[in-house]
Amino acid sequence: MMLSDDKISHLSHILLSALKEKNLIAAKAEDSVIRKDIKKSIAAEIKAGEEIDAVVRKKLSSFSKKLTEGSSEWEILYKKFYAEESSKKGR
Repeated sequence: MMLSDDKISHLSHILLSALKEKNLIAAKAEDSVIRKDIKKSIAAEIKAGEEIDAVVRKKLSSFSKKLTEGSSEWEILYKKFYAEESSKKGR
């Protein structure tokens, strides 16, 4: 599920505010630059997750036994394959 640019922007504002409030960041750049980097990171993570999802779904659809999406067997295999693909990508 892709987040809209507005939602990602909102998240970047919330994250930056929380990091500054808890003194977890020593800002050496303007807030707008930091938020831009946060937005890039969020978008990259979403894209990586979508790519892994596509690989896993393709793998599941290639089984000779057709699995019904949402079934317990499908869910177990999806989670297993997703974890495998994530570790391959160093996530």
